[in-house]
Amino acid sequence: MHLFGRDTRPEAARLLVEGYRRMSAAQKLAIVEDLSLAAKQLAASRIRAQYPQATEREVSLRVASLTLSRDVMIRAFGWDPDREGR
Repeated sequence: MHLFGRDTRPEAARLLVEGYRRMSAAQKLAIVEDLSLAAKQLAASRIRAQYPQATEREVSLRVASLTLSRDVMIRAFGWDPDREGR
């Protein structure tokens, strides 16, 4: 199993892992939060391109529907992703 791409040199991978090991839990959490935000922003960009007339609320609902169940989306927001699209 490769933790990194096959094009990553073993020394670079080792240094990266060592750096992660030296980080505090808070630092690791901050990285995860940043990556999560970046993923949501990419999803929102794709949704805006697919639905150019969508309001910001609609974009937010469509992004949320990518990770929340249909049942939760309906109960919490009155939004049915099967009917409205993701």
